[in-house]
Amino acid sequence: MPVDPEAQALLDMMAATGVPALNTLSIEDARRMVDMMPELSGLIPEPVAEVDDRHIPGLAGEIPVRVYLPQGSEPFPVLVFFHGGGFALGNIEGCDELCRALTNAAGCIVVSVDYRLAPEHKFPAAADDCYAVTRWVAENSEAIGGDPTRIAVGGDSAGGNLAAVVALMARDRGKPPLVYQLLVYPCTNFAVFDTPSHRENAEGYFLTIDDMVWFMNLYLRSEADAHNPYASPLRAHDFRGLPPALVVTAEFDPLRDEGEAYAARLREAGVPVVCTRYNGMIHGFLSMPLEKGRKARQEVAANLRSAFAK
Repeated sequence: MPVDPEAQALLDMMAATGVPALNTLSIEDARRMVDMMPELSGLIPEPVAEVDDRHIPGLAGEIPVRVYLPQGSEPFPVLVFFHGGGFALGNIEGCDELCRALTNAAGCIVVSVDYRLAPEHKFPAAADDCYAVTRWVAENSEAIGGDPTRIAVGGDSAGGNLAAVVALMARDRGKPPLVYQLLVYPCTNFAVFDTPSHRENAEGYFLTIDDMVWFMNLYLRSEADAHNPYASPLRAHDFRGLPPALVVTAEFDPLRDEGEAYAARLREAGVPVVCTRYNGMIHGFLSMPLEKGRKARQEVAANLRSAFAK
Protein backbone atom coordinates (compact mmCIF):
# COMPACT_ATOMS: atom_id res chain seq x y z
CA MET A 1 0.00 0.00 0.00
CA PRO A 2 1.14 3.62 -0.41
CA VAL A 3 2.47 5.77 2.40
CA ASP A 4 -0.35 6.71 4.77
CA PRO A 5 -1.70 10.20 3.86
CA GLU A 6 -0.94 11.58 7.34
CA ALA A 7 2.63 10.32 7.17
CA GLN A 8 3.02 11.58 3.61
CA ALA A 9 1.89 15.04 4.71
CA LEU A 10 4.68 15.08 7.31
CA LEU A 11 7.24 13.95 4.75
CA ASP A 12 6.05 16.63 2.32
CA MET A 13 6.30 19.29 5.03
CA MET A 14 9.87 18.27 5.87
CA ALA A 15 10.81 18.33 2.19
CA ALA A 16 9.20 21.75 1.69
CA THR A 17 10.97 23.29 4.67
CA GLY A 18 14.33 21.90 3.60
CA VAL A 19 15.05 19.83 6.70
CA PRO A 20 18.64 18.60 6.16
CA ALA A 21 19.59 14.94 6.35
CA LEU A 22 20.99 14.06 9.76
CA ASN A 23 24.10 12.47 8.26
CA THR A 24 25.08 15.78 6.63
CA LEU A 25 25.18 17.66 9.95
CA SER A 26 27.71 17.95 12.72
CA ILE A 27 26.82 15.91 15.78
CA GLU A 28 26.04 19.12 17.66
CA ASP A 29 23.67 20.41 14.96
CA ALA A 30 22.02 17.00 14.60
CA ARG A 31 21.36 16.91 18.33
CA ARG A 32 19.87 20.38 18.29
CA MET A 33 17.57 19.44 15.41
CA VAL A 34 16.38 16.23 17.06
CA ASP A 35 15.85 18.04 20.37
CA MET A 36 13.36 20.35 18.63
CA MET A 37 11.22 17.53 17.21
CA PRO A 38 9.02 16.83 20.26
CA GLU A 39 7.83 20.41 20.42
CA LEU A 40 7.22 20.51 16.67
CA SER A 41 5.15 17.30 16.84
CA GLY A 42 2.35 19.10 18.65
CA LEU A 43 1.79 16.16 21.00
CA ILE A 44 0.88 17.38 24.48
CA PRO A 45 2.59 15.68 27.47
CA GLU A 46 0.05 14.09 29.81
CA PRO A 47 0.09 14.67 33.56
CA VAL A 48 1.13 11.69 35.65
CA ALA A 49 0.98 11.13 39.41
CA GLU A 50 4.64 11.96 40.00
CA VAL A 51 7.88 12.60 38.13
CA ASP A 52 11.26 12.16 39.80
CA ASP A 53 14.66 12.89 38.25
CA ARG A 54 17.44 10.94 39.93
CA HIS A 55 20.83 9.35 39.30
CA ILE A 56 21.65 5.64 39.27
CA PRO A 57 25.18 4.25 39.79
CA GLY A 58 26.79 2.84 36.65
CA LEU A 59 30.13 1.43 35.54
CA ALA A 60 31.45 4.85 34.50
CA GLY A 61 29.64 7.11 36.95
CA GLU A 62 26.08 8.11 37.69
CA ILE A 63 23.39 7.65 35.03
CA PRO A 64 20.53 10.18 34.91
CA VAL A 65 17.03 8.67 34.85
CA ARG A 66 13.52 10.06 34.99
CA VAL A 67 10.94 8.05 36.93
CA TYR A 68 7.24 8.41 36.07
CA LEU A 69 4.61 7.10 38.51
CA PRO A 70 0.99 6.38 37.55
CA GLN A 71 -2.09 6.93 39.67
CA GLY A 72 -2.93 4.07 42.02
CA SER A 73 -1.43 2.04 44.80
CA GLU A 74 2.12 0.69 44.98
CA PRO A 75 3.81 -1.55 44.12
CA PHE A 76 3.56 -0.94 40.39
CA PRO A 77 5.04 -2.92 37.51
CA VAL A 78 8.02 -1.19 35.91
CA LEU A 79 9.01 -0.49 32.31
CA VAL A 80 12.66 0.52 31.92
CA PHE A 81 12.62 2.60 28.74
CA PHE A 82 15.47 3.50 26.36
CA HIS A 83 15.02 6.39 23.91
CA GLY A 84 15.88 6.32 20.22
CA GLY A 85 18.31 8.52 18.33
CA GLY A 86 20.86 6.26 16.67
CA PHE A 87 22.88 5.89 19.90
CA ALA A 88 24.17 9.44 19.32
CA LEU A 89 21.12 11.71 19.55
CA GLY A 90 18.15 12.20 21.87
CA ASN A 91 17.67 12.26 25.62
CA ILE A 92 15.02 11.79 28.30
CA GLU A 93 13.46 15.14 27.42
CA GLY A 94 12.84 13.98 23.87
CA CYS A 95 10.84 10.93 24.93
CA ASP A 96 9.06 12.63 27.84
CA GLU A 97 5.68 12.79 26.09
CA LEU A 98 5.79 9.12 25.09
CA CYS A 99 6.90 7.96 28.53
CA ARG A 100 4.08 9.88 30.20
CA ALA A 101 1.57 8.34 27.81
CA LEU A 102 2.87 4.82 28.47
CA THR A 103 2.84 5.39 32.24
CA ASN A 104 -0.86 6.20 32.15
CA ALA A 105 -1.97 3.77 29.46
CA ALA A 106 -0.08 0.75 30.85
CA GLY A 107 -0.54 1.65 34.53
CA CYS A 108 3.14 1.16 35.25
CA ILE A 109 6.17 3.04 36.45
CA VAL A 110 8.38 4.10 33.55
CA VAL A 111 12.08 4.60 34.21
CA SER A 112 13.53 6.55 31.28
CA VAL A 113 17.31 6.19 30.92
CA ASP A 114 19.65 8.98 29.80
CA TYR A 115 22.40 6.60 28.69
CA ARG A 116 25.78 7.81 27.40
CA LEU A 117 25.83 8.80 23.73
CA ALA A 118 28.24 8.19 20.87
CA PRO A 119 30.65 9.25 19.51
CA GLU A 120 31.92 10.49 22.87
CA HIS A 121 31.01 7.12 24.36
CA LYS A 122 31.13 4.29 21.87
CA PHE A 123 29.81 0.72 22.16
CA PRO A 124 29.27 -0.83 24.68
CA ALA A 125 28.72 2.31 26.81
CA ALA A 126 24.99 2.69 26.04
CA ALA A 127 24.28 -1.01 26.56
CA ASP A 128 26.24 -1.06 29.81
CA ASP A 129 24.31 1.95 31.14
CA CYS A 130 20.94 0.46 30.20
CA TYR A 131 21.76 -2.87 31.81
CA ALA A 132 23.06 -1.16 34.95
CA VAL A 133 19.84 0.80 35.39
CA THR A 134 17.69 -2.26 34.74
CA ARG A 135 19.59 -4.24 37.34
CA TRP A 136 19.37 -1.33 39.82
CA VAL A 137 15.61 -1.14 39.31
CA ALA A 138 15.27 -4.85 40.05
CA GLU A 139 17.41 -4.64 43.17
CA ASN A 140 15.95 -1.35 44.46
CA SER A 141 12.39 -1.44 43.20
CA GLU A 142 10.93 -0.53 46.59
CA ALA A 143 12.77 2.81 46.43
CA ILE A 144 10.61 3.85 43.49
CA GLY A 145 7.41 2.00 44.39
CA GLY A 146 8.01 -0.84 41.94
CA ASP A 147 7.39 -4.58 41.96
CA PRO A 148 10.65 -6.53 41.39
CA THR A 149 8.69 -9.49 39.93
CA ARG A 150 7.17 -7.38 37.14
CA ILE A 151 9.95 -5.59 35.26
CA ALA A 152 9.99 -5.08 31.49
CA VAL A 153 12.41 -3.33 29.16
CA GLY A 154 11.48 -1.36 26.08
CA GLY A 155 12.56 1.26 23.61
CA ASP A 156 12.20 2.64 20.12
CA SER A 157 14.74 2.47 17.27
CA ALA A 158 18.18 2.50 18.94
CA GLY A 159 16.27 2.10 22.19
CA GLY A 160 14.62 -1.01 20.79
CA ASN A 161 18.09 -2.37 20.08
CA LEU A 162 19.12 -1.60 23.65
CA ALA A 163 16.01 -3.27 25.08
CA ALA A 164 16.76 -6.44 23.12
CA VAL A 165 20.40 -6.28 24.20
CA VAL A 166 19.52 -5.79 27.89
CA ALA A 167 17.20 -8.81 27.66
CA LEU A 168 20.11 -10.84 26.26
CA MET A 169 22.48 -9.56 28.96
CA ALA A 170 19.98 -10.33 31.72
CA ARG A 171 19.55 -13.89 30.45
CA ASP A 172 23.27 -14.44 29.92
CA ARG A 173 24.22 -13.04 33.33
CA GLY A 174 21.39 -14.66 35.24
CA LYS A 175 19.74 -11.44 36.38
CA PRO A 176 17.56 -9.54 36.61
CA PRO A 177 14.46 -11.57 35.68
CA LEU A 178 12.39 -9.75 33.05
CA VAL A 179 8.76 -10.39 32.17
CA TYR A 180 8.63 -8.60 28.81
CA GLN A 181 10.53 -6.75 26.08
CA LEU A 182 8.99 -3.99 23.99
CA LEU A 183 10.87 -3.48 20.72
CA VAL A 184 9.56 -0.61 18.62
CA TYR A 185 11.09 -0.51 15.10
CA PRO A 186 14.37 -1.83 16.54
CA CYS A 187 17.77 -1.82 14.91
CA THR A 188 18.94 -5.42 15.31
CA ASN A 189 21.76 -6.03 12.83
CA PHE A 190 24.63 -3.69 12.00
CA ALA A 191 26.42 -6.48 10.13
CA VAL A 192 24.14 -6.34 7.07
CA PHE A 193 22.41 -3.40 5.40
CA ASP A 194 21.03 -5.34 2.44
CA THR A 195 17.51 -6.53 3.27
CA PRO A 196 14.59 -5.72 0.94
CA SER A 197 13.43 -2.98 3.32
CA HIS A 198 16.92 -1.48 3.38
CA ARG A 199 16.87 -1.27 -0.41
CA GLU A 200 13.21 -0.29 -0.89
CA ASN A 201 13.20 2.37 1.83
CA ALA A 202 16.77 3.60 1.53
CA GLU A 203 15.72 7.22 1.18
CA GLY A 204 12.64 9.40 1.19
CA TYR A 205 10.97 8.01 4.31
CA PHE A 206 12.51 10.04 7.15
CA LEU A 207 15.19 7.54 8.28
CA THR A 208 17.62 6.69 5.48
CA ILE A 209 20.31 4.08 4.96
CA ASP A 210 22.89 6.87 4.87
CA ASP A 211 21.68 7.87 8.34
CA MET A 212 22.05 4.29 9.55
CA VAL A 213 25.62 4.04 8.22
CA TRP A 214 26.41 7.36 9.92
CA PHE A 215 24.97 6.15 13.22
CA MET A 216 26.87 2.87 12.94
CA ASN A 217 30.18 4.65 12.41
CA LEU A 218 29.50 6.93 15.36
CA TYR A 219 28.52 4.08 17.69
CA LEU A 220 30.77 1.14 16.89
CA ARG A 221 34.49 0.98 17.57
CA SER A 222 35.31 -1.40 14.72
CA GLU A 223 33.75 -3.71 12.15
CA ALA A 224 34.03 -6.55 14.65
CA ASP A 225 31.51 -4.80 16.91
CA ALA A 226 28.86 -5.16 14.21
CA HIS A 227 28.92 -8.92 14.80
CA ASN A 228 28.72 -8.68 18.59
CA PRO A 229 25.20 -9.66 19.74
CA TYR A 230 25.29 -6.89 22.34
CA ALA A 231 25.46 -4.43 19.42
CA SER A 232 23.55 -6.52 16.85
CA PRO A 233 21.15 -8.74 18.80
CA LEU A 234 20.09 -10.59 15.65
CA ARG A 235 23.62 -12.05 15.62
CA ALA A 236 23.00 -13.91 18.90
CA HIS A 237 23.49 -17.68 18.65
CA ASP A 238 20.72 -18.64 21.09
CA PHE A 239 17.36 -16.95 21.62
CA ARG A 240 15.98 -19.40 24.15
CA GLY A 241 15.01 -18.17 27.58
CA LEU A 242 14.37 -14.58 26.55
CA PRO A 243 11.27 -12.75 27.80
CA PRO A 244 8.10 -12.53 25.70
CA ALA A 245 8.12 -9.66 23.23
CA LEU A 246 6.10 -7.21 21.21
CA VAL A 247 7.89 -6.11 18.04
CA VAL A 248 6.41 -3.11 16.21
CA THR A 249 7.58 -2.31 12.67
CA ALA A 250 6.66 0.22 9.98
CA GLU A 251 6.16 -0.66 6.32
CA PHE A 252 8.26 2.21 4.93
CA ASP A 253 11.20 1.86 7.30
CA PRO A 254 14.68 0.60 6.41
CA LEU A 255 14.67 -1.30 9.73
CA ARG A 256 11.43 -3.18 9.02
CA ASP A 257 12.92 -6.50 7.93
CA GLU A 258 15.57 -6.78 10.64
CA GLY A 259 12.93 -6.11 13.29
CA GLU A 260 10.68 -8.79 11.84
CA ALA A 261 13.64 -11.16 11.49
CA TYR A 262 14.32 -10.71 15.20
CA ALA A 263 10.71 -11.54 16.02
CA ALA A 264 11.01 -14.67 13.86
CA ARG A 265 14.15 -15.82 15.67
CA LEU A 266 12.44 -15.36 19.03
CA ARG A 267 9.43 -17.34 17.83
CA GLU A 268 11.63 -20.14 16.48
CA ALA A 269 13.24 -20.39 19.93
CA GLY A 270 9.87 -20.82 21.61
CA VAL A 271 9.64 -17.27 22.94
CA PRO A 272 6.07 -15.87 22.85
CA VAL A 273 6.12 -12.91 20.48
CA VAL A 274 3.66 -10.61 18.78
CA CYS A 275 4.99 -8.83 15.69
CA THR A 276 2.83 -6.08 14.21
CA ARG A 277 3.67 -4.25 11.01
CA TYR A 278 1.91 -0.92 10.62
CA ASN A 279 1.33 -0.53 6.90
CA GLY A 280 1.78 2.90 5.40
CA MET A 281 3.90 4.06 8.34
CA ILE A 282 7.44 5.44 8.52
CA HIS A 283 10.17 5.15 11.12
CA GLY A 284 9.39 7.09 14.28
CA PHE A 285 5.62 7.09 13.79
CA LEU A 286 4.85 6.27 17.43
CA SER A 287 6.06 9.75 18.37
CA MET A 288 4.29 11.56 15.53
CA PRO A 289 0.76 13.04 15.51
CA LEU A 290 -0.65 10.17 13.46
CA GLU A 291 -3.77 8.03 13.93
CA LYS A 292 -1.80 4.81 13.45
CA GLY A 293 0.72 6.07 15.99
CA ARG A 294 -2.12 6.34 18.50
CA LYS A 295 -3.28 2.83 17.61
CA ALA A 296 0.23 1.48 18.07
CA ARG A 297 0.41 3.09 21.51
CA GLN A 298 -2.84 1.36 22.42
CA GLU A 299 -1.41 -1.98 21.30
CA VAL A 300 1.78 -1.37 23.29
CA ALA A 301 -0.17 -0.50 26.44
CA ALA A 302 -2.50 -3.48 26.11
CA ASN A 303 0.40 -5.90 25.69
CA LEU A 304 2.28 -4.41 28.64
CA ARG A 305 -0.81 -4.65 30.86
CA SER A 306 -1.30 -8.28 29.83
CA ALA A 307 2.36 -9.14 30.49
CA PHE A 308 2.32 -7.45 33.90
CA ALA A 309 -0.95 -9.21 34.83
CA LYS A 310 0.65 -12.60 34.26
